[in-house]
Amino acid sequence: MNNNLANIKKSIFYLNKSECVAIPTETVYGLAANAYSSKAVRKIYALKKRPRNNPSIVHYSSLNRLEKDCELNKNFLILYKKLCPGPITFVLKLKKGSRISRIVTNNKTTVAVRFPKNKLTQKLLGLLKYPLAAPSANISTKISPVSKEDVKEEFGNKIKFILDGGRSTIGLESTIISLVDKPKILRLGGMQRSKINKVLNKIIKYDRNNKKITAPGQSKLHYSPGIPIKLNTTEPKHDEAFILIKKRKKSCKNYFYLSKTKNLKQAAKNLYRILRKIKKKNYKSIVVEKIPNFGFGEAINDRLKKASAK
Repeated sequence: MNNNLANIKKSIFYLNKSECVAIPTETVYGLAANAYSSKAVRKIYALKKRPRNNPSIVHYSSLNRLEKDCELNKNFLILYKKLCPGPITFVLKLKKGSRISRIVTNNKTTVAVRFPKNKLTQKLLGLLKYPLAAPSANISTKISPVSKEDVKEEFGNKIKFILDGGRSTIGLESTIISLVDKPKILRLGGMQRSKINKVLNKIIKYDRNNKKITAPGQSKLHYSPGIPIKLNTTEPKHDEAFILIKKRKKSCKNYFYLSKTKNLKQAAKNLYRILRKIKKKNYKSIVVEKIPNFGFGEAINDRLKKASAK
């Protein structure tokens, strides 16, 4: 991080050669490659072992660049003006002349796009001649990475370069909203629904039962540490890791706190870090106390539910 420009140039060197580079965002680290190059995008899917039916998010530096690939609409422009850059992803219609690889979209006529807030990645995107496809930098279905160390754990030397932007400030993936027809939330995440509702001046529903995979994060099993997880538990067994929303007076070695004071934003930021910590300690099962289901709690519960899927 002490020589950001040199590191950005090194990232560009590899990206221009159709290689993958891990990039920091405010949500989680992404595994990035040239979104216009099917050769490059195939490497993302191979490294992640990602199913081809799971589309990827494309990251842009500016509205001008997005206009070359997507059809913009009124709801998008309202949300973009108020909430971008930030942890929100938009599903939009592709323009017929778009150069986005069909692998990114799974041959669909729509694409998920966003404008990351991380300054280092913004600078990188601004210097490139193409947008970046960048799903989370982890093996498919596993815990998303929020630091360069997490990325190293996932891939070792299998990727060419990690652009180190420090720990992700939000720690959960972006909220995804489809704006193709009537607005609907496809994935809960780092942008609270209440903010989106306020900007659009209407209540946007979360389409939790949509069985068609039209955006990332919609598959049944996701965000998993590879350990059985049981939700809404009051007390653990002595050999189970116990995740709590706030610190208790009673302290045990198998207690893991998402926050000290029931702060849901802090809890969301710490979720993946805690799951990785538990995995490293070789616990065989995890139980979680009931998490309030509002604000960031909605996204936390969504992640835990998917991580516990069988």
